[in-house]
Amino acid sequence: MSAAQGATGDAVSEEPEEFEGYRSRLLGVAYRMLGTVDDAEDVVQEAWLRWSAADRTDVREPAAYLTRVTTRLALDRLRQVRARRESYVGPWLPEPLPTERGPRAEPDGARWVEVAESVSFALLVVLESLSPAERAVFVLREAFGYPFAEIADTLDRSEPAVRQMAGRARRHVRQRQPRFEVDPAQQRRLTERFLTAAVSGDLAGLLDVLAPDVRLIGDSGGKAKAPLRVMESADKVGRFLAAVGQTELPAPEFTFPEFNGAVGLLVCSESRAHSAVLLEVVGERVQTIYLLTNPDKLTRLSPTSD
Repeated sequence: MSAAQGATGDAVSEEPEEFEGYRSRLLGVAYRMLGTVDDAEDVVQEAWLRWSAADRTDVREPAAYLTRVTTRLALDRLRQVRARRESYVGPWLPEPLPTERGPRAEPDGARWVEVAESVSFALLVVLESLSPAERAVFVLREAFGYPFAEIADTLDRSEPAVRQMAGRARRHVRQRQPRFEVDPAQQRRLTERFLTAAVSGDLAGLLDVLAPDVRLIGDSGGKAKAPLRVMESADKVGRFLAAVGQTELPAPEFTFPEFNGAVGLLVCSESRAHSAVLLEVVGERVQTIYLLTNPDKLTRLSPTSD
């Protein structure tokens, strides 16, 4: 029997307000597992339906119980969407979320700010390269501190197997994440220099901010313009940006909102988000550029004022 179950059910409320108290944590698990808001919300809604229909007389720890249900549902969903992503046009990137505090258009905006600011976009990208089970172990252990025994029960694996997966996942993430955290002011300065050089077609200015082995990863889903393959090297990436940076959008607006807790770049036109750019900075140079133009992943982004 897991830590989520026990013989005392008196403390378990039938009221939906109790579930709402756990929703942010469950969204955090699902978003880290799936990388998109719609999938995460669908999983948490299914968890709620199962919770409301279940016999909870023996549930002692609702949080652990709901986390287990959500993780299993997210694993099932992840296996389904990964099969669909095999036919995705071009690279697939997670959905970035704005994390600046303030009024939000969507009803659950404040909750999503809390979820997104606790997980960087770069980490979400790295998590995509883990197996579904390794991803679940990493999320539950590293992000939420669940004990190995509880994770093993959730995944129907042995505890030694879960410990091995945790070690592999941790090493994998450590090898692929930036080694140094970047000061937000430095990130903002580099992002501004990047934009200035791009929109003016200044190749020399771009080369000054790009690392020699910079990579550009575009996500259009075949619905907008973006490279269909990963571009590498400062020369290739710089020339591409210099060519496309002089946008022909009507009355373009450039703002610098926070995405997943880091400064990004949002390009809007006629009150609609056209593209989002997130820069992974190492030292004083841009190491990776994430360019999202798929309109499906821009619907929750809107212009923000400095």
